[in-house]
Amino acid sequence: MPKYLELLESLRQAFPQPVSAPIHDAYFVYSISRALDRVDKLKSQAPILGERIEPNWKAARDARVAEKGHSLEQVIGELVQSLQGMTIWGHPASQVNVVPPPSIASIIGFLLPATYNPNLVSEEGARCVAEVELRATSMAAELVGYDPDQAGGLFTFGGTGAMLYAVRIGLEKALPGTHREGLREKAAILTSDQGHYSALNVAGWLGLGLEQVQRARTGEDNAIDIDALETALRDTLEQGTKIAAIISTMGSTDAFGLDNLKAIVELRDRLVNEFQLDYRPHVHADAVIGWAWSVFRDYDFTANALGFRGRTIRALASALHELQHLAMADSIGIDFHKTGYTPYVSSLILFRNQNDLASMERPRETMPYLFQSGEYHPGMYTLETTGAGTGPMAALANFLLFGKQGLRVLLGNAVGAAEALREQLEAHPNLTVLNGQNVGPVTLFRVYPPGVDTFTVKQHERHDPEFRDQLLTYNAFNRRVFNRMHSDAMAGHGVALSMTDGYRTSDYGEPIAALKSYVLSPFANEARMGAIVEHVLEALEAVHDEDQRRETT
Repeated sequence: MPKYLELLESLRQAFPQPVSAPIHDAYFVYSISRALDRVDKLKSQAPILGERIEPNWKAARDARVAEKGHSLEQVIGELVQSLQGMTIWGHPASQVNVVPPPSIASIIGFLLPATYNPNLVSEEGARCVAEVELRATSMAAELVGYDPDQAGGLFTFGGTGAMLYAVRIGLEKALPGTHREGLREKAAILTSDQGHYSALNVAGWLGLGLEQVQRARTGEDNAIDIDALETALRDTLEQGTKIAAIISTMGSTDAFGLDNLKAIVELRDRLVNEFQLDYRPHVHADAVIGWAWSVFRDYDFTANALGFRGRTIRALASALHELQHLAMADSIGIDFHKTGYTPYVSSLILFRNQNDLASMERPRETMPYLFQSGEYHPGMYTLETTGAGTGPMAALANFLLFGKQGLRVLLGNAVGAAEALREQLEAHPNLTVLNGQNVGPVTLFRVYPPGVDTFTVKQHERHDPEFRDQLLTYNAFNRRVFNRMHSDAMAGHGVALSMTDGYRTSDYGEPIAALKSYVLSPFANEARMGAIVEHVLEALEAVHDEDQRRETT
């Protein structure tokens, strides 16, 4: 027997078997279980796996493919080792940015298509997994208020991908024929100064240019100033520049700021009539975080069947006040891997009118080896020529597992814990909440040395140019407090928070730093929030003592 056939026989054992093979299937399951057992041994009281070690970048660059492969057991060991120091997002002491722990069902939703490798560009390569994409899309459409029979969408590579689709469709509306003939004139994107930087990514990659992204100011509530947006829109139209898209931020990353989407759409419609435009500028709702609050659209806050406490109810209802209008947008970006509790990446771009996607359709003759059977062929208009089934399978898994009630409970618990944290932060004279007008699961706050008047310092920092040096000093102080807390958390003490170097920019151009707590873990609760405040105060006192000792020496 040729040598390669001997080797091939052993390599066949490295794959799931194409026909029923109970013994080999058990080996497959055991291998996954063995990997999970090794990961479990890395767990401790700390919100990380194993120990916090620095990546060895030199070794990574020097890595080469060996002549002979390793055993599966060795490979599992290598892979598990790569998780060393990884943050455990579901740990109640982990409140770092907007990253949830994925549910068991959504993990299985990733595992199954990873095993059988459907390709969502066509039902030919995906079969009923393509149906899953349509099911999850229709469920999301109904949830946010779209008509599922008219709406359409597809899963893509993240919130940036969703925005890319939205702006690309908007560009085609503003400049018909761009898809075929190319970009022939300037077109602008308008958003807020709190909007996600992915708008810049999209502008650059579409060839519009970063300078064509115009950012209108926001108010104290981190929502776009409608008057400022109107001024920017008028200036753009008067200059003869087309508008590729207006991006409404429906849950900003740092502060959970919510734009007045209803007012934005009404402003767009009024200007279309006034300027007698031959197109309607596309309005995209960047709701990758805020979409999930749609589960409260039919919740009776007065009856409050789930028993949320008063402050939580007020916060949930306040957020819904803006998010209930999502269906007014022409498109919506949804990240299930944020507030939908799935693994990365599970993102949906959803259009109110599914016909919008037809403007991107390519001639069938350019793809002669595809789309030979069936009726569902998103690959005819998608950017992707390969689409993983993992995202929609994970999204569907959690829709089925949680239902509206389960998602309400998860979000209500997160918001309730954040509200409890705010109450306790506001009770201490050296701590101040920055995004008090925002009502999501994220809390931004600053810490100050003893003796600082935290009732007035925020206004000075925002508006007084003579306060510049003091602002920078307090930024540095907050950084030192964060560093101390981070070191403690990685050692298993306290809580892992995150930090933003520029929550907002002052009127005189300096960034305002903030500590950030983002509660998404289902294991977090209101009772634990007191421990966070204690940890903050301990770090504050330690940093202040260091300063005192330095001044006396």
